[in-house]
Amino acid sequence: MNKNLSALKKKIIIRLAMFLIFLGIFLFLPAGSFKFWEAWIYCMILLLPMTFVVIYFLKRAPELLERRLKLKEKEKEQKVIIRLSTAIFLIGFIIPGLDYRFNWSEVPVYFVIVADVFVLLGYLIVFLALKENMYASHIIEVDKDQKVISTGPYAMVRHPMYSGSILIYLSTPIALGSFWALIPFLLLPILIVFRILNEEKILLKELPGYNEYCQKTRYRLIPYVW
Repeated sequence: MNKNLSALKKKIIIRLAMFLIFLGIFLFLPAGSFKFWEAWIYCMILLLPMTFVVIYFLKRAPELLERRLKLKEKEKEQKVIIRLSTAIFLIGFIIPGLDYRFNWSEVPVYFVIVADVFVLLGYLIVFLALKENMYASHIIEVDKDQKVISTGPYAMVRHPMYSGSILIYLSTPIALGSFWALIPFLLLPILIVFRILNEEKILLKELPGYNEYCQKTRYRLIPYVW
């Protein structure tokens, strides 16, 4: 177990390092300056909770982190959605830096602060969903002993992790001081909807009790909306 945990820690450190490099390249390089203060605050808001979450689950549920490290999607439809999402995500992160360099947007400071708060709120929703659902994975799969989770945030919507992620995505452009970056980021919730519809087909087919759960918890992302 210690060897497995040690290997898991190394994987996580590598992923975090890659994430830091990604942020540095896609935010500060297009900005052409390290004075891009919105980016510094955004990075801290992402990294500090992320570090807490990683430490929390390393102690309490390392198997969840192992699942979250899986990235090779098996479903064809999901592969297409992930490729599109990745392309949009990269474009969305390049625009704020260019926006900062060329002063395309005039985003008030209080807008940025409020958006940062919503990013944190989205991350909190994701954390609560992970805490409740130890089967959560980056890829669409059903484990042999997997059970339907209907407690915590899953009692309100069927896909709270996606709800939190959408809140993060839609808040990110404003948190980074760019109205123009909203254009690509607005496409991500649409792709998430397609991902959910495909995911639910698989869950209805392979996960016992999921159909009953859908009848009990009617809304997928937003209570009383969808």
